[in-house]
Amino acid sequence: MTAAATGTLILDLDGVVYLDSEGVPGARETLERFRDSGWQLLYATNNSTKTGATVAEHIRSRTGFHADPADAVTSAMAAARHVANDVEGATSAMVVGAPSISTELAARGITVRDDDVNAVVVGLDLAITYERLDIAARRIRDGAAFVATNTDATYPTPSGLAPGAGTIVAAISTASGVEPINCGKPTRAFGDIVAEKITGQHVVIVGDRSETDIALGKRYDWSTVLVLTGVTDAVDDVSAIHRADMVVPSIADLEPATLLSDVGRR
Repeated sequence: MTAAATGTLILDLDGVVYLDSEGVPGARETLERFRDSGWQLLYATNNSTKTGATVAEHIRSRTGFHADPADAVTSAMAAARHVANDVEGATSAMVVGAPSISTELAARGITVRDDDVNAVVVGLDLAITYERLDIAARRIRDGAAFVATNTDATYPTPSGLAPGAGTIVAAISTASGVEPINCGKPTRAFGDIVAEKITGQHVVIVGDRSETDIALGKRYDWSTVLVLTGVTDAVDDVSAIHRADMVVPSIADLEPATLLSDVGRR
């Protein structure tokens, strides 16, 4: 039997480990410190444009750290599992979003097409058109389940916040008159996949968005750390209900030797 890790560090990516195509300064060194100290590293992202393999590649190309694709959880994975397991009789789905969503659906036996579908799965789509919005809304009005990979309105980039999947989800919701089933952080559809991977005796989640990352940690009673390198850049912007156990300027400020005692004192 494999021995339990010292702890499990669950990391959001955009705004925590990197910003778009640029690594957060010190991210690689921090990941190496935790790995070398016996911590399990998991990567939990609401970005539905990535597979586990692309998560690992993006971490490597942006920071130089070699992550394991099996340690990644994405909102595309969560949405695909929801369609396969929880949409009654689902065999087909329309996708508004990146190819990664179609890949995850196909891996669960769901046929991806635009007509006669049981579900419409919506994520970040950088090539979204009016026609796709129209078709998606029509399928939902015809009775297809409306599944959102996540509802994040924005995501951080080096030049500021850019429209996220939630912006597209909101447009389709308005057009269809139907509220989506959200499968991103902080829902159990997402969190249960992460929880199934945990091997550490102590669990800490690190994120830049209080209503998703920190809320997910609170839902599962994990320790929480908020960094100020992404969506949130000031503690005063965080509501009391989503207040993290610990706030640090950057992931580079985390140390394996003191993290558990530090979050315990907050």
